[in-house]
Amino acid sequence: MQVSGPQESAFGTIAAGASATGATTTGPAGSRLLPLVITLFFAWGFCTVLVDVLIPKLKATFSLNYAEAMLTQFCFFLAYFIVSIPAGLLVSRIGYMRGIVIGLVIMAGGCLMFSPAASMGFYPAFLAALFVLAGGITIVQVAANPLAAGLGDPARAHSRLTLAQAFNSFGTMIGPLFGSALILAAGVAEPTPGMDEVALAAFRVEQASHVRLPYMIIAGVLLVLAALCWWLRRAPVPAVRAVGHGDYLRLLRIPRLSLGALSIFLYVGAEVAIGSALVNYLIMAGAVGSEHAAGNLIAVYWGLAMVGRFIGAWVLRFVPPGVVLAVCALCAGGLALLAATTLEGVPAAVAILSIGLFNSVMFPTIFTLSIDGLGEDTPGGSGILCLAIVGGAIVPLLTGLAADRIGLALALLVPAVCYAWIACYGLLVRSRVLAPPVAAAPAAGEA
Repeated sequence: MQVSGPQESAFGTIAAGASATGATTTGPAGSRLLPLVITLFFAWGFCTVLVDVLIPKLKATFSLNYAEAMLTQFCFFLAYFIVSIPAGLLVSRIGYMRGIVIGLVIMAGGCLMFSPAASMGFYPAFLAALFVLAGGITIVQVAANPLAAGLGDPARAHSRLTLAQAFNSFGTMIGPLFGSALILAAGVAEPTPGMDEVALAAFRVEQASHVRLPYMIIAGVLLVLAALCWWLRRAPVPAVRAVGHGDYLRLLRIPRLSLGALSIFLYVGAEVAIGSALVNYLIMAGAVGSEHAAGNLIAVYWGLAMVGRFIGAWVLRFVPPGVVLAVCALCAGGLALLAATTLEGVPAAVAILSIGLFNSVMFPTIFTLSIDGLGEDTPGGSGILCLAIVGGAIVPLLTGLAADRIGLALALLVPAVCYAWIACYGLLVRSRVLAPPVAAAPAAGEA
């Protein structure tokens, strides 16, 4: 077992496909770090999903159309596009734990920015706070995804990362209940027509003030987590070489990785677009009568993803991951198609919420399939895949533009198309058309 020295491998990060180098952490160090890494998955899931609760509040407060409201997701996920490559370079040089500490501190800073944004009642200030928060999350993800995959037997990487993602989904299930109670419980109010500028500014500050408290609480928790990670910064982790700018261009020539990045782009975009539209869709379909009730149902969407990931962590021990990915994508796409074209009322709610169950295994399965066989290049591959999370900025914006033109229900055809490609990627991997780039030991279930 190759692990870092007392400086926590200042030159590298870990390989989920570490079978190529033997760089895995399977002993007490892995056992000690894995619960902490799983907690990080919970934390960023909790923070990310609060944007779904923010959207109806900010949409009403600032009189936004769907496309303008989706700028929240655009700014949030734009950070992945801008920060992922620098984050990969940073983590490969200072190590996992120090990189995670920096990411958590930046996340806390973004949360603290919500207080002045609320005091100003200024929509762009909220967008800036979301960008900073997401920048910190990006750094944490670039380190934590391959770290979770690599803390143990490489043959169990798919299952282990899916289990960690299950706790991410637990965070996305709890987050909407927390956010709905503190942000939406007082209702969603729109400014009265004919308000003068002074009254309108006062109204916006009053409504925006409901956003301040939850983010102050989250900032405090994130700083505690950062302190804990700093205390464990010298824990041994598998060592690999540093990543250079030229490595990213070379890695993009690997079809399995580059098409996996496209799949991550479309998956995150589809998942976020549906989550962002849930409140307004459920009200429009007549499934619920208030934003607060609809906000609580967001927890069902993400809760089903959590359940699916616990189930998936077991299923992936026996069923090829490419097959699991294709089946789940086809089911999610079919449900989106039904919700877009034929259903209303409770059936519509059941269909769109059930997409969360089939979303469950997609991210961890695509991620581990994409980096399979990269060995010491895993940090660079992780950076590319995290960069592709920018799909959460683009696809929701396209869905919002479609909703403004053809209606919110039919706009769900956009994520349905995304799921169709993801099913194709799973089948291509299973058929060995997209083989791993090196002759490493086969990943779990793919033999």
